[in-house]
Amino acid sequence: MEKSSQNSLFDSTLNEDVKASKGKILPPLAHLSRPQTFEEFIGHSEIFKTYSFLRSKNFPSIILFGPSGTGKTTLARLLALHSGKEFYKFNAVLGGVADLKKLILAAQEMRERLGQEAIIFVDEIHRFNKAQQDALLPYIEEGAFTLIGATTENPRVSINKALLSRMHIVQLKELTPDDIYKILLQTKEKFSLEIDAGLLIIIADFAGGDARVALNTLEAAAKLKNPTKEEIKLLIIENARAFDKGGNRHYDVISAFIKSMRGSDPQAAIHWLAVMIDGGEDPVFIARRLVIFASEDVGNADPTALTLATSALHSVSNIGMPEARIILAQATTYLASTYKSNAAYLAIDQALEYVRSQATIQVPDHLKNHPPMGSQKYLYPHSYDNHFVKQNYTQNPIPNFYIPTLEGKEDGLRKRLEKLWGQIASK
Repeated sequence: MEKSSQNSLFDSTLNEDVKASKGKILPPLAHLSRPQTFEEFIGHSEIFKTYSFLRSKNFPSIILFGPSGTGKTTLARLLALHSGKEFYKFNAVLGGVADLKKLILAAQEMRERLGQEAIIFVDEIHRFNKAQQDALLPYIEEGAFTLIGATTENPRVSINKALLSRMHIVQLKELTPDDIYKILLQTKEKFSLEIDAGLLIIIADFAGGDARVALNTLEAAAKLKNPTKEEIKLLIIENARAFDKGGNRHYDVISAFIKSMRGSDPQAAIHWLAVMIDGGEDPVFIARRLVIFASEDVGNADPTALTLATSALHSVSNIGMPEARIILAQATTYLASTYKSNAAYLAIDQALEYVRSQATIQVPDHLKNHPPMGSQKYLYPHSYDNHFVKQNYTQNPIPNFYIPTLEGKEDGLRKRLEKLWGQIASK
């Protein structure tokens, strides 16, 4: 938890301290360089047009939604500075309900004793459980304080509706390389840093839209003597790679991985697999998705795919990293390269849709476990040539749910079914 008054949010002596240190930067630069005016808040001028209430001293409770390093915390501090309200910071990962209530009590006392309005800033508010979110509701309703939540995840999904209905969502877009460059240039000039402007372009290009990463790199680079482009790249690349296992990028990368395999591009698939492994993704999660893919997208075009994927899941679960990467690579490249069919996947979804549109579907008498006396006799297929005999397996005619493709092994299944039952439309 962090409490700051408007006067302590930004220390006007910082620039003098930096100059006195003969070019050495007082860490962390990302904090020292936070803008003190809305005009210095680079990359988001449009939000003050879209959400004009932000310039009001009595703005409503809000959720700041945007990627990492876009300035959510900086904007929260700016709003506190501009409004003159007391600023309390709370991290949803580190604190529980008891800690939150202590902070709320402090904000209430400040208001009652001194008439000082307060802002409670909750970082990573999507991490709050239902009890924590519910604890905020009565205070938000009575206006005990202004709540600012920050999240990298879509609040319409991660925040419960009751709390969300009492707040406004303010979305911050990802910063462009040009935005990052302007932030770096502004910081360079503010602190009189001796670093070539050309290196700022490299930092901006490799920062991945994250101003914090860029500023941390600038800080490290400023401590080097005449850093080269190669040194700058080494400084930034490792830290610039982002992979949030619980956030939007997690879902975006797994989506790209699945779609690359579906598109039979093993090069792209192994590329996205490497991105996930490098980002610390759970290898068992990846293996489970391979099993699903083997049925959903490969299906009967290559029935061995499911066996391979299931074996991969078993092996990965028992072996673990780093060796599990090899097993995942084998399964990924095979599934991406083999024949594809989603016929079984479509069949079950269409059959479910059909069943749900009907009343209770009756089992024909001859198929029942104990057929009624005098009912039609069940014909045992193994007693006939080719182990097949035509008979009805449903009470009424039904659509053809399973339409085999012409791909791989499934083409053989299609030909057999056409021979037994007549023409089946193929895909």
